[in-house]
Amino acid sequence: MLLEILTPERKLYTGEVYGIQLPGTDGSFEVLDRHAPLIAALGKGKMKVLKDKTHTEQFTIEGGFVEVLNNKATVLVEGATAL
Repeated sequence: MLLEILTPERKLYTGEVYGIQLPGTDGSFEVLDRHAPLIAALGKGKMKVLKDKTHTEQFTIEGGFVEVLNNKATVLVEGATAL
């Protein structure tokens, strides 16, 4: 699936991924390839990008939203830092 991570200042990440793990406001959840459409609020915490089954990248986010539609995930966050 295609993933875009956007902050108000810039595009932080764009690329094809296997899935993402996100800190929701009610707990962590995971979105994998071909996920059903979804819009969810995000809290502060760690976001893990699953590039494939063995490679990951992590970010600390300050909260925001995620939209999943047509095998594309768009993560809109107030602030993010790569770990």
